[in-house]
Amino acid sequence: MAQREATLNTTKSKAAPSFVEFVIILSMMMALMALSIDAMLPALPKIGNDLGISNPNDRQLVISIIFLGQAVGQLFFGPLSDKTGRKPAIYVGYVLFVVGSLISVFAQNFSVMLAGRMLQGIGISSPRAVSMALVRDQFEGRRMARVMSFAMTVFILVPMIAPTIGQAILSIAGWRSIFGSFIIFSLVTVVWFGIRMPETLALENRIPFSVKQIWHSSVKILKTRPALGYTVTGGLIQGVFLGYLNSSQQIFQEQYSLGDLFPIYFATISLALGLASFLNARLVMQYGMHKLVHWALGVVFGLAVVFLGVTLAFAGHPPLWLLMVYLMISFFCTGILFGNINTLAMQPLGHLAGLGAAIVGSLSTLISLLLGMLIGQSYNGTVFPLTLGMAILTGFAILGVRWTTAE
Repeated sequence: MAQREATLNTTKSKAAPSFVEFVIILSMMMALMALSIDAMLPALPKIGNDLGISNPNDRQLVISIIFLGQAVGQLFFGPLSDKTGRKPAIYVGYVLFVVGSLISVFAQNFSVMLAGRMLQGIGISSPRAVSMALVRDQFEGRRMARVMSFAMTVFILVPMIAPTIGQAILSIAGWRSIFGSFIIFSLVTVVWFGIRMPETLALENRIPFSVKQIWHSSVKILKTRPALGYTVTGGLIQGVFLGYLNSSQQIFQEQYSLGDLFPIYFATISLALGLASFLNARLVMQYGMHKLVHWALGVVFGLAVVFLGVTLAFAGHPPLWLLMVYLMISFFCTGILFGNINTLAMQPLGHLAGLGAAIVGSLSTLISLLLGMLIGQSYNGTVFPLTLGMAILTGFAILGVRWTTAE
């Protein structure tokens, strides 16, 4: 581990960033993904009207399609970062993200908009995949989980302010200007990264970029039971969250008629997620990742089963306060799960950090995309599809963990 932590000092002569600055840079890179999603939520009805979307559920594709791009891009950027180093892969990703943002800014129909969002997703997959490898280059075990938890705290807290930012920009300059804010934020982040972050992958540790090598490495990773099991489990949990993201605007703004208050309610739930990730940085050092995962999954599943009955009793429209209590407790536990499951999936892949991050990230994202879209597209004016989806997916997640940890 000491050798990994010394990488920052050996790969380049300039001074390495402090632990705090490293976490801030990493957090900003990861936050761009959350900002690109959640700042768009208040603008979905306006985008639908301007681009001629007739089915309200189709507006969810503005959110979902970026995850598809992310899943595809991670398969490329992970191996690329193993060959060229972490920094060049990051730069290419940011260029693609900016181009995708520009396409979305000038889109005149829904198909072009989705193409731009797809390209944004491919671009943002670079910092998503490579940032995990950056951490894995230098830390392992519980210290790695601690770094990821701090970064995930910022990643999850961004939704607290992102919808408010999006709504403010929407009211002043229109939804196209929201994409302009993405461009500004991405340029600030990549410049800071380029100036302060040294290359963390030494030349002697780089792996040639070949299809054959990628194939053999992928097969090896997929045969690693902990990596595969926790990747699938992570996809199930992310599927719950993506299902919520897809339908949240319709649930709060339309079903419960909250209007401009939507960002406040969305931020409240995000606070539960962020608080959990922040506390996880301490809890993981005391209890370990395995116990926390088991406890959190048990709570989420138990609550989902109970609230499913409540939802049926209220014909799919439970009181808003009761829905908020349920979602806050459930997503608090989900915040515990995010960082730990990702870390457990990556832990046995130290020798293939970049490619490992690519496979883990891509597979879990594809799983969550399909499941999250299924939940979102099933929205029927009630919270029943979301509640049912949460119960089913967390139940399968518990089975996935049991399979992964079985002797």
